[in-house]
Formats: sequence, C-alpha cells, structure tokens
Amino acid sequence: MTFWTGKKVLVTGGSGFVGSHLVERLVDAGAEVTSTVHNSLKNIRVMDPRPVRLLRGDLRDENFCKRITENQDAVMNLAAIVGGVHYNSMHPASLLRDNLLPFMNVLEASRQNGVDRTLIVSSACVYPRNANVPTAEEEGFKDWPEKTNEGYGMSKRMQEYLGMKYAEEYGMNIAIARPYNTYGPRDKFDPKVSHVIPALIKRVVDGENPLNVWGSGKQTRSFIYVADFVEGLMATAEKYCQADPVNIGSSEEVTIKYLVENIIDLVGKDTKIEFDTTKPEGQPRRTCDTSKAYEKLGFKSKVLLREGLEKTIDWYLQNGR
Repeated sequence: MTFWTGKKVLVTGGSGFVGSHLVERLVDAGAEVTSTVHNSLKNIRVMDPRPVRLLRGDLRDENFCKRITENQDAVMNLAAIVGGVHYNSMHPASLLRDNLLPFMNVLEASRQNGVDRTLIVSSACVYPRNANVPTAEEEGFKDWPEKTNEGYGMSKRMQEYLGMKYAEEYGMNIAIARPYNTYGPRDKFDPKVSHVIPALIKRVVDGENPLNVWGSGKQTRSFIYVADFVEGLMATAEKYCQADPVNIGSSEEVTIKYLVENIIDLVGKDTKIEFDTTKPEGQPRRTCDTSKAYEKLGFKSKVLLREGLEKTIDWYLQNGR
C-alpha cells in the first residue's frame, strides 16, 4: 500500500515526455490514472499492459476540463508547450498564452469539482538571469525571468500566483513543484523544440563534426534525470500541498563543456567542439537550492548526470532515430 493506492489521479499532458513517466509510476504505485492525450500515443504505448484511461481533447475547452476533472482525487497538471533557448526566445507571446489558458481552465474545473489536491508543475524559467546560485525558491518572483525564456517563465509565474490565490480564496490544496532541467528517455529530440541534452545527443549521433555549441561552454546547469523528477513530483503532491513552491532538481552543477564532452564520450564519436560565443547561452549559472525539497519532502535526486546520460543515449539509439 502507498499513499497513491486506489487514488483517482488525472495527469494532464500524460502522453508527453515527463507525463508518460509520471503516469507509469503512478500506476505502479496503485493509482487509477486518467491521462489527457494531445497528439502522439507513442509514449503511452510503452506502458502496456498497464491500465490507463486515455482522454483526447483540448484543454482550452472549459467543458472538456470540467468533464475530465470529475470524481478525481488529484490533478497533476503537466500539460505544457516549451522548447529550447531558440524556440522560447522566438515565441514569448504564444508561449505565455498557450500555457496559461489551458492551466486556468484545469484549475477552475478542479475547484468546481472539488478535487482534493492539485499539483502545479512550474519551471526554473521563473527565475531571473542574475539570481543567486544555488537559487532558492524565494527568488522566483524577483526581477524579470531570463530574456530567452521570458514568455514561458512568465506563464509559469502566473500559474504559481493563481495557485497561491486559489488556495487562499477557495481553500484548495495546491502543491507547486519547480523542475530544473529534466532529461531522459522519451525526451523531445526534434531540433526545433528540443532542450540542450536531447539536442546535443542527436547532433553527436548524427555525426555533426565539428559540433557547434552556443555560448562559451562555461555556463553551468544542473540536470535532473526523469525518474528522479517523477519521484519529486509525487512527493510534492503527497507531502506538501501548501501553495508554496519547491525546487525539484539535482545539486550536481556542471558546465556545458563538461556535458558536451560526456555525451561525445558516451556516444563513442571522435567529435571536435566549437563554442560559438556570438550566440546566446542563457543564464551564466543555473542550479537550484535543493534544501527545501529535502526538508519538506525528504527528497534528494539519486541519478548522477553521466549515468543518466548513458541511459538516455541508449534509449535514443534503440528508439529515437
């Protein structure tokens, strides 16, 4: 028996990269899972024969949101549209609009249907460019988000704000998780929308040589493997429904140069690296303070970057091309 045994749980975005892993883990924990499906079912198919109720529809439709949240014990809102630095910097308005409207509909429907607890999955993109590092949760509403992720970051700030105010005004049980750079099997490897790890893996595997990398390579990030992240999401929803953001990430901070070198080594290519300092590189440093997650949830990531990269590359070589 777990906390989730017998719970009816709706996962929006459950056919996506992180969502499919969360659905899989919830089913294994004994939950009765319903997942919304927007486009492809390929991530859901890997879970057969696990029982999952699939509902195809548009979260911009208020009536659809009311139907799917009926009789649910928990709603875990992972539906999102996001890409890498280039995509996000070119689409600030649409990213704000297309992430906020579906979220508002799901949150309001959850309120109307008396859902016991709701998880908001935010983003490290809420933080400003020059935030202190490691970055504590208190900095999430300081200054403007990093320019290259401004539209997406503002959409996540507004989701957090609405969650806080719905908890205050209506007494809803709201949990807020802020992920830091999740990666792993089933990630998006399409160069138009991919984040840094899947983008680099695809380019190295495809034989790009020399490998052109935006920025100096000195910028740092912390990356969390998807299995760890899913455990963090479940722990946040179970143990800390306080409408108070919690960073879910890894304390292992690495340079982009280190990341690229490890991907090349694990793929087994003899690839030269060219760092292009004329291109944007995002925040100089981005890693989170994980002390609150440990204090409130007892959560700490387990998978180190090199191990996670190896698993992700192996999956891509077998499934992604």
